[in-house]
Amino acid sequence: MASNLLSPFLARRFPLRTVTLAAVSACGSAHAVEQITITGRPVPALAGVAGFGDVPAAKAPFQTLTLTGASLADAGIESLAGVTALDASVADSYNSPGYWSTLTIRGFTLDNNHNVQRDGLPISAETALLLDNKERIEILKGTSGAQAGTSAPGGLVNLVLKRPRGADQSTLFVGWTERGSWKAAVDVERQLGGSDALGLRLNAATESLEPVLRDAKGQRSLLALSAAARFGPGERLDAEIELSHQSQPSMPGYSMLGPRVPSAREIDPRTNLNNQSWSLPVVFDGTTASLRWTQRLGEDWQVVADAMTQQLRTDDRIAFPFGCSAEGRYDRYCSDGSFDLYDYRSERERRESFAGGLHLDGRGTWGGMAHTLSTGVTWSDFRLHPNTQAYNWAGVGRIDGSVQVDAAPLPTYEADGRHEQSTELYLRDHVELGARTDLWLGLRHSQLQRGYDQSFTTPWVALSHQIDGSLMVYGSWGEGVESAVVPSLRTYTNAGQVLPALRSKQAELGLKLSRKDWSAGLAAFDIRRPATSDFGVCDDADGSCTRGIDGGAHHLGVEATAEGRWGTFGLQGSAMWLRARREGAENPDLNGLVPANVAQRSVRMAASWQPEALPGFTAQASLDYQGPRFVLPDNSARIPGWTTVGLSARYAVNAWGHQWQARAGVDNLFDRQGWRESPYQFSHVYLYPLEPRTFRMSLQATL
Repeated sequence: MASNLLSPFLARRFPLRTVTLAAVSACGSAHAVEQITITGRPVPALAGVAGFGDVPAAKAPFQTLTLTGASLADAGIESLAGVTALDASVADSYNSPGYWSTLTIRGFTLDNNHNVQRDGLPISAETALLLDNKERIEILKGTSGAQAGTSAPGGLVNLVLKRPRGADQSTLFVGWTERGSWKAAVDVERQLGGSDALGLRLNAATESLEPVLRDAKGQRSLLALSAAARFGPGERLDAEIELSHQSQPSMPGYSMLGPRVPSAREIDPRTNLNNQSWSLPVVFDGTTASLRWTQRLGEDWQVVADAMTQQLRTDDRIAFPFGCSAEGRYDRYCSDGSFDLYDYRSERERRESFAGGLHLDGRGTWGGMAHTLSTGVTWSDFRLHPNTQAYNWAGVGRIDGSVQVDAAPLPTYEADGRHEQSTELYLRDHVELGARTDLWLGLRHSQLQRGYDQSFTTPWVALSHQIDGSLMVYGSWGEGVESAVVPSLRTYTNAGQVLPALRSKQAELGLKLSRKDWSAGLAAFDIRRPATSDFGVCDDADGSCTRGIDGGAHHLGVEATAEGRWGTFGLQGSAMWLRARREGAENPDLNGLVPANVAQRSVRMAASWQPEALPGFTAQASLDYQGPRFVLPDNSARIPGWTTVGLSARYAVNAWGHQWQARAGVDNLFDRQGWRESPYQFSHVYLYPLEPRTFRMSLQATL
């Protein structure tokens, strides 16, 4: 039994806007309010995550999502997992509270080691990524081979840092979330020297975590300093360092109870099954630093050199429910609500990353056509150091959290390390074929050293046509690549062998509309990704099975987005229809199956109201719908869909010479109970409940 349990676990766990300002001056106890109305268009969202420079998202032949710090604050989002509430194409994928975030885009789970970037350079996202020093989150939807080399086909996430903007400004923030979480943060920017020679920006935050989930008290903090120095026309050096810490017990999921999927009403969503007297928090400590040199070469060209290092340390500990030995089921809990409980401890995990790049960007005219070019090289080096771990049976627990068992902390095995290196050459070209028609080209060549050598080239091409000043149509095709190795287990005849590169392919057709007071988009996509299977008996006997490529996953879908404003009312929404299926497998019983934990219908909407009688006030109502998800890979069980509603309000005012913003909100207003997601991890079913109704409020002052 231990062998069966241990192997899977080792796998590791904007339209026209009118802004009204109310300026308040103090004179004794009386206050005079001066109302100023400014009408204008906001700076358009950019699609920088795709690597084609400052192309407005409305003019780009790909689907992107840009989430600013202000939009994250309005929604009360403090972690990367929270962005799933803001777009229909982005969903949860084993998002355990207290643990690192994992996202699904267009039905594919992102690889936390290859699909997440920080200012355009790859990082490991197997840690707590704090957002207090992030200016925005950029998300590219679809195959990302031209942007990231090896990566899962769902998309790409880029975290953009807050950097000096050339102003003397300070922002103070204090927030509270039910039932007793407090956060305080500062953002201080100063300019030193003449002609904006040196800019500094300090971000610091501390948070005491006491969420509505019981037995999950924790804390987190961040300290980040960025600097920008200008040495002459077109010369700039950016440097920054970030120190982050999070300590909080994580929450294991619920599961099937014998043959059935329990109703979410059978459990208390505030109960944390990691509630043993010996339970320890998961601790994430990170140090990340980077340098970037930018040199202008005339008016149209620039060269950029950047480098980044990331040092992560993790203490991963949990009282982990896994299977039911009493009934001989190791993928779910027992029929009576009991389960086998394990003492898992992985102390002093160390991850080290280095990434660097050199690229040349510019514009020129060749062959009578204007070109916007970007070409360069990136390097990356990632190391996961070996460590000692414990994974020991400790006793039998229950889903009501009522049973206490003895700890079993004795280290039992050595976890292997990993070393990955890559060198990638790329070229991207935006060609203006005519006044309204553009050609977009991307090509990336990757060379990998991961204990084995592998190389491949991933192309991407798109054609866009501006039908008129507001309507654009486009089509694109591209490839992505993943690299896979057969596990080094004696059960495989080809243990440790490198499989052929797993090439995913995506075709996309899209329509984008951007007018004075509203915008909309529609995209149809078709993604095909190779799959692997184990052929043979695959039991505990030596050489009982062989792993190989076996058909693939086919995700066909349509995304729709819209945003508009009519007088004092605004509406923003997104929807996705997805047909995700297994195809071409040697075993015909697998073909036509839907992947576990993938909702094939989703809608997210937000309506806002800005009453003229109360300048600076905005009320918002949000709706989040997720369709049913299958629980088991064979599609024999599923969880129902769910809908939640939220309310929030923001009041912005200028008073006493400063800008103030007060926010308040309630999530899951009607306290809906349901299963939020159903990840199938480590060959085991897990179920995570919706967060119960939660209140939050905050106050922000800009001085």
